[in-house]
Parts: sequence; structure tokens; C-alpha cells
Amino acid sequence: MGSITFIEHDGNRHEVDIEEGSSLMQAALDNSVPGVDADCGGECACGTCHVIVDKKWASVAGIATEVENQMLDMTPEKAATSRLSCQVKVTEAMDGMVVRLPEFQM
Repeated sequence: MGSITFIEHDGNRHEVDIEEGSSLMQAALDNSVPGVDADCGGECACGTCHVIVDKKWASVAGIATEVENQMLDMTPEKAATSRLSCQVKVTEAMDGMVVRLPEFQM
């Protein structure tokens, strides 16, 4: 379908194939992207799948829910385009998207 690039805090890049309907978190886990821990398994309950969506892709990724923002508020690396990757559903429009990983997950 397409690909998304995850960039680690140190600049290492991981281009992964994406499948429409899955989550960004699942794409990262399926491709062993370091830095996405996903401790709660995608339940929006831990914040360990934090990503920072490139500004040009923010509208495609959508807006965080109130519950998601509550989790993100606990991380010191929160940015204006932060999302929990478990809450971002992959669409065809995300082909080429770039997301950055914080240095630390909660």
C-alpha cells in the first residue's frame, strides 16, 4: 500500500510498509522499530508509543482525543504534533508520512 518513515531520536531511519486500517503502533511493532514500546498493547493507557508527526503530515494523522492528550501531557517530550501511535489509524493518504520518535518513552 505504501510506507511511513520512523526516525529515531538519534537520526536512524526506518521505512516500513503500511497496511490500511492498522495503527502506526502496529506498523512499528511489525517492523521491529526501536523506541515504540507499546506496553499496553494499543489501549491508550500507557503512553509508550509516543510519536511526533512531521508538521506537514499532522492533518493527515488527525487530532488527538481528550484521553490521548491526557496521556501525552505526562511526557516531557510532548510536541504540538505528538500522537500516541496506537491511536493513529493508517490510511492510503499516509504514504510517505514521516514520524519522529522521542528519546524516551514514559
